[in-house]
Amino acid sequence: MPRDLGELRTLVERYLEQLTFAPELGDLEQVVRYSLESGGKRIRPVMTLAVGEAIGAQPDRCLPAAAAVELVHTFSLVHDDLPALDDDNERRGRPSTHVAYGEAAALLAGDALLAEAFRLALSYPSPAVGRELARGTLGMIGGQHRDVVGETTDLATLHRLKTGCLFGAAVGVALWAAEVPAREHAPWRAFGDELGLLFQIVDDLLDGDGYAVLHGVERARELADEAAGRAAERLSTIPGDSSVLAELIGSLAARTS
Repeated sequence: MPRDLGELRTLVERYLEQLTFAPELGDLEQVVRYSLESGGKRIRPVMTLAVGEAIGAQPDRCLPAAAAVELVHTFSLVHDDLPALDDDNERRGRPSTHVAYGEAAALLAGDALLAEAFRLALSYPSPAVGRELARGTLGMIGGQHRDVVGETTDLATLHRLKTGCLFGAAVGVALWAAEVPAREHAPWRAFGDELGLLFQIVDDLLDGDGYAVLHGVERARELADEAAGRAAERLSTIPGDSSVLAELIGSLAARTS
C-alpha cells in the first residue's frame, strides 16, 4: 500500500535533515540550512516521491531527485526575497535569509542551493535527471524575469514558466530516476501541467492577485476546480496506484495557506 502524503513528507524532511553539503561551503552551510529548514509543505518533492511510488519505484530511488527539486525551489525563494526582487523581510513566519544573515550571504546561499541540487541530480547513472531539472529551473527563472520586468499580459505563459516548469520537473525527475522510457512520459507530464496550474490559481486566490484579479474570485475558483478535474482525469488514464496523487490534487484544491 502506498504511503500517504504525510509519510512522504516525513521521508523528505528526514532526507533533507541528513543531507551532507560540500565541505567547501564552510560557515555558509548554516545559512543554507536556515533557508532549507524554514518550513513549507514540501509539495514538489512529495509529488516526486508519489509519482515514483505510483510507477513502482521505492522512495530511496527518487529521494535524491526529490531533494534536488526542493533545493531549487528554496534557492528561488531565497533570491526572490532579496530587495532587488520582491523585497520580503519575512518568510513563513521568520526573518528572510537576507534579513537574518545579510544580502551577500543570502545570494551565496541561493547559489549553493542551486549547485547542490545539481550535484544530487547528477548522482544518477543517467544525466537525464539533471537535464530535466535544468529545463525546469531555466523555465522558472524565465518566468520570474517576465514578472520582474512587468511582462504580465500573457498570464498563462508567465505562470506556466514561473510555477509550472518546476512542477513539471518534479514529475519528470521521478520518471527519469525510475528509468521510465520517454515514450511513456506524455500522460504524466500532462498531469503535472494541470497540477502546476491548479497550484498557481489557488495561490492567486489566497494572495488576491494574478488569476483572482484578472478573472475575479468566483471565476478563478471555477478555473481551479476545472484544473483539478482535468488533473484527476489525466491521472485516471495512467496505470498503477495513484491514490496518493489523487489525494494531492484534493489537498492543493482545498488549501487555505
